[in-house]
Amino acid sequence: MPREFAEKWRSEQSKAPLHARIKEVIRPQDSVKQRIDLATRRMELQIQRLERSLDSLSERDKSLFTRIVRAYSKHDMVRAGVLASELAEMRKIEKMIMHARLALEQIVLRLRTVVEFGDAVSMLAPTVNVLHSLKNGMSGILPSAEREFGEIGDLLQGIVVDSSQGTEFNINLEAANEDSQRILKEAATVAEKKISRELPEIPSEVAATSESRQTEAEQPSGNDMQEMEGGST
Repeated sequence: MPREFAEKWRSEQSKAPLHARIKEVIRPQDSVKQRIDLATRRMELQIQRLERSLDSLSERDKSLFTRIVRAYSKHDMVRAGVLASELAEMRKIEKMIMHARLALEQIVLRLRTVVEFGDAVSMLAPTVNVLHSLKNGMSGILPSAEREFGEIGDLLQGIVVDSSQGTEFNINLEAANEDSQRILKEAATVAEKKISRELPEIPSEVAATSESRQTEAEQPSGNDMQEMEGGST
């Protein structure tokens, strides 16, 4: 497999018939290496954009936390609870974006390994699943990232399919899925630890107030219960 891949990597022009080589001169096709380089550059650009989003959210996080402390020091627990709820939701988004960034960094490392050793199928197959998972995670948060993850995933899937054609190498889907889950799990673990280490904790009293308000908001009111009971009769 590595030898066959390396041959495809360099060029297939020498094996192609004359008319195909003429066609190639007129409209050259991207080699596998060029497509991997393109995917790498696009992911590195997305990593930079995610980092900028995290920087922006971090500033908002600090501002919100300061307002929570100010409200708490004035014994305004209602306002502190409202702000704490907002901060908790923001930190969920921060964690998801950080998770995506860390997963992309792992994929970039894999792409560089492919460039060095040439084992495209086994190394890239799991990354396609990871990108599709990240794409779904960015839905409603960063639409541009969602769209880009989908396009990069399609690009890598095309490389995997093209690299496996004409070879006896079969893609082990089960192993690829396990590998992709491992990448996502490792990124999630690192993101969780990084968030816990870098962001200050919300005061326990304020957090309790925030959770109480959220629970009350989720519970149906007396009128809602009456309407539900009336609708069921």
